[in-house]
Amino acid sequence: MLREFKLPDVGEGLTEADIVAWHVKPGEAVEDGQIIVEIETAKAVVELPCPWDGTVARLLAEEGQTVEVGVPIIAVEVGAPDSAERAPAPALAPAEGTAPAESTTPAESVPDDEAGAHSVLVGYGVKTSATTRRARRTAAGRPETAEVPTAPAVPVEPVELAAEPRAAEPGVPAARVLAKPPVRKLAKDLGISLAELAGSGPDGSITRDDVQRAAATGTEVRSAESGNGSRTVSPATAADEERIGVRGVRKHMAAAMVSSAFTAPHVTEFLQVDVTETMSALRRVRELPEFAELRVSPLLFVARALLVAVARHPLINSSWDAAAEEIVVKHYVNLGIAVAAERGLIVPNIKRADALPLPELARSLQALTETGRAGKATPADLAGGTITITNVGVFGVDAGTPILTPGETAILAFGQVKDTPWVVDGQLAVRKACTLSLSFDHRIVDGELGSAVLRDIGSMLEDPVRILAWG
Repeated sequence: MLREFKLPDVGEGLTEADIVAWHVKPGEAVEDGQIIVEIETAKAVVELPCPWDGTVARLLAEEGQTVEVGVPIIAVEVGAPDSAERAPAPALAPAEGTAPAESTTPAESVPDDEAGAHSVLVGYGVKTSATTRRARRTAAGRPETAEVPTAPAVPVEPVELAAEPRAAEPGVPAARVLAKPPVRKLAKDLGISLAELAGSGPDGSITRDDVQRAAATGTEVRSAESGNGSRTVSPATAADEERIGVRGVRKHMAAAMVSSAFTAPHVTEFLQVDVTETMSALRRVRELPEFAELRVSPLLFVARALLVAVARHPLINSSWDAAAEEIVVKHYVNLGIAVAAERGLIVPNIKRADALPLPELARSLQALTETGRAGKATPADLAGGTITITNVGVFGVDAGTPILTPGETAILAFGQVKDTPWVVDGQLAVRKACTLSLSFDHRIVDGELGSAVLRDIGSMLEDPVRILAWG
């Protein structure tokens, strides 16, 4: 009995995902709960388990392919539920000259609604999808049916192949070059003449690989010596460029940043701070037994200072509800930390960070950044943030103008700590200093409130005792 596993909604109403990597292949035995595929949603990379015991019949989606929720991605041959299960009906052979359907379900397949919904992730279920599959078309352009034609099929040149004259010797009729429109466009972009290529595709058609191979070897674009002895410069080829697909996390990040930048009126203020006392306190904290197994960084004190500032100025920890025409003030802090992951920028957050003692906050910061950089942050980790810190100092950057995380009112950028000339009690001294940048939504936060928040954070980092006094 063949069962098809449909791509589930792994949280928050996401409508599609990219297939990152398959962990199984056709013919392999699989068990219920075994991880079979990694998918990338707009928010995170998620591992999906198989819901049945059986054998992989075929993979219905390729790595790198974007698939809508509810569309089958793998077919698994499972055992019949009882001995009374009827024998499978014989499959109809496709008519000569037609292509097999992209994904077919034999007569013995059991629909999901008959078999019952099967939870694929803890807390998530299979989402009912209205997605329908279009009938696959034959090479002749007709929908494939189960009827066997009474007359032999007449070969028809595929309509998607466009012909282009092939160069010929004088007096000889020009041959026609077959290539699909995307291949022709690629050749044009790379400066490759299709007439010079030998096609490796069906009926001698030129494929994308043929064009890229020609570009890599310099066909029609390599440097050549001009008539006066000088050499011309070869144009860039496909081997000189790299194309990165904008999908998954990177696609979501780009859309979110554009939306935030052009929706909320941003204002950014800067403050240079003497953090010598904070760095001294940090060294002492690292020696405490409560922090023995933790990598404690200045970010811990910055985070605590921001949390205290939020308690003193709650409006900075809010969101703008345009539909209700209300400002929603959050009396809890889900502290987001911007993380540069391999697949793009993500902002996982520490839930209820304002209620955590300092050792637990340090532990949560370490776990969050490690998980985020490894690409293992879950949709739950990324949802519900209320205010964000971006630590640009780890990249050797002094300051920046960060863009708000969508749905939030403020984001604090923490620059690198470095030795800086500083006036102390009228005397020039070398101190540890850094620059803080606070971007905020000017619809909610005016200049006075934004300045007060930034000033308070700076004061606590100049004298960490204020964290205890104000917190």
